Order: sequence, then C-alpha cells, then structure tokens
Amino acid sequence: MNTIIIEDITKSPLRRSLYHFTRVRNLQAIATLDGLYSSALLSPEFSKGIRRSEVKHIYVNDQSIVLNAHLRIQPEMMDADTTEEQFRTCLDHHVFLWPTERDCLAMANMYSRREPSEAFAILQFAAYELLADHFAAIKLSKYDSGSSPRYPHRTSYRKSCRMFLPLDSFSKTTDRLIPSKPSEIKEVLIEDKLAPLSKYLQTIYCSEILQVPSRWRPLVRPLIL
Repeated sequence: MNTIIIEDITKSPLRRSLYHFTRVRNLQAIATLDGLYSSALLSPEFSKGIRRSEVKHIYVNDQSIVLNAHLRIQPEMMDADTTEEQFRTCLDHHVFLWPTERDCLAMANMYSRREPSEAFAILQFAAYELLADHFAAIKLSKYDSGSSPRYPHRTSYRKSCRMFLPLDSFSKTTDRLIPSKPSEIKEVLIEDKLAPLSKYLQTIYCSEILQVPSRWRPLVRPLIL
C-alpha cells in the first residue's frame, strides 16, 4: 500500500469521503450482508457481457436485491480493442463509488429522472480508510464509464477496459485515457466487493427513513435531488 497516493487523493476537503448511490429497497440487503458486491458475484447469470436492458430482481441469502440495467452504449463509443460484451463484463466485476458528493448527486439525479417512481439513497464512506483497506482492489476512472454520450464524435476518448487505472499506478503514467491528478478522478471502482461496509459508513442520505435499517437510522440525513 502506498499511503502517499491515498494522501494525495484525499488531501482536498471535498475528497475525504467516497459516495455510492443505490435504491432504497436495496438497503436492507446491504445492511444484512454488510457489504456492496459486484453484480458478477451476486448474480453471475446476469453478468456475462449480455446487456441487461431492464432491472433484474434477485435473491441472495434470502435478501431481495435489484440490479440496475446496463445503459445502452453506442458502438461508436467503443475502442477498437474492446467489444461491448467485454466492457460490460468488466463493469459487472466492480462496485462503483464517486469521489465527490456532487458527482454522486449527478448520477442519482439522472436515475431519478429515468425512474421517477423509485426512491434512491446515497451512502457516504470514509475515503482514506476505505482506500487503504482495499488498496489492491481499487481502480480509478477519468470518465463516467457506464454512460453513453449523446454525441460520440465529440468525445475525446473511447471506452475500453484500459480506462481503469489500478490505484498503485496513480500519477505514474501520462496516458490521457486515465486520471493523472485527483481532480481528474471521476469514478472509484472496487473489484468484487466493499466489505465490511459498516466500518467506513459515515452518513446515509435518504428521504425514506422508515425504509432504512433501524441500526443505521442515526446516520440518516435527508436526500434532496
């Protein structure tokens, strides 16, 4: 583990937490499992590179979990060395976090517009401790990996599994596809799982407090989208 890298990434007061957004109805399962798990671990049958065009309802240890659909990615956005199936498989093996509250709120707002009847929550974690404990499993992205820009020809990059930089390699390369300074980090990915989640949990932003597991309710603050 390289503490200098973690200190550099978390130096700004705006980057001392990491954020994850989820559906409120997933909170009970997350609390029971005390972790966030990649869809490839939770449900391998829905994580083989085939696009999930709609949400999938699964059960893990008697807990109900909703897997998000894959957003459609226009073929023009793909790098020549990576197929859409390979890229989705890569995404499905990771848990996604956002380095700033603003970035996570933007993602939550996008989903709330697409699914206005769904309730969402944002989980806030202690960044330094989480990065230190999961150092070898962390990757960084300069771009919103799961989205599909409306005008591919106007973008300066193409989607590829190469866009995910191992944390240990941060600031060691000048490749324009990957982040070279903290302000360029758009996403933080954890391979396979974030556990034990409760060790890092600081705050839960949610407007449906009665749907939050009772032991987490002291951490709840209103979510305003």
